[in-house]
Amino acid sequence: MHWDTGNIAFMLVSTSLVMLMTPGLAFFYGGLVGRKNVLAIMIQSFVSMGVTTVLWVAVGYSMCFSGSYGDAVNPDIGGVIGNFHLAFLHGLTPTTPFPGSPTIPLIVFVAYQMMFAQITPALITGAFANRVTFKAYLMFLVAWLLLVYFPIAHMVWGGGILQKHGVLDFAGGIVVHATAGFAALACRIRACTAFRSSPSARGCSGSAGTASTPGVNSRSTRSRRRRFSTPMSPRRSRQ
Repeated sequence: MHWDTGNIAFMLVSTSLVMLMTPGLAFFYGGLVGRKNVLAIMIQSFVSMGVTTVLWVAVGYSMCFSGSYGDAVNPDIGGVIGNFHLAFLHGLTPTTPFPGSPTIPLIVFVAYQMMFAQITPALITGAFANRVTFKAYLMFLVAWLLLVYFPIAHMVWGGGILQKHGVLDFAGGIVVHATAGFAALACRIRACTAFRSSPSARGCSGSAGTASTPGVNSRSTRSRRRRFSTPMSPRRSRQ
């Protein structure tokens, strides 16, 4: 079997670059919240990498890329999810070729797609920063991957019903950005509704860092206003 070293190197570099996007997103979101909540919001992105990797190897890749809609030999399940024939990467070896391009190993494609599965739920965390507990985030992460991302990825990329009807997504605009955007909007609305009757509801109309510590932020805001509104002394003004 002939491997194209150029194609393999390009895929490995692309996989590495996508993987670096998730830690970069963690630092980006860390700069949007208060000082006390930096580690909390950053750890959500890093946890997404670990939990998604386990789910992807167990059932994620099989739910996304096993079976095809309308295929009599290897059908999927209703055109929505895969048939679980590749669960736990069953039958995959380092020398198994990728059907879409036999010049690269299939395991490289598995790793490449896993990077997108890792960063997509991490994109949503900015919508409910400081508004959910870590336990709730873990449950949301697992449920959203299983019920939203994996089915959408199969329907658009993995031979599902949408792909068979001509839907094309070359750069993740549907599978990654649209799904994460709608999920973030839903989480934002739900979080603000849940906290509307509590003191922290003031954060729903402000920045992400004002929800969990309204008292601290209000005190700091008052102190800043007092400091900047204090008139200058005559001696200081002459200087």
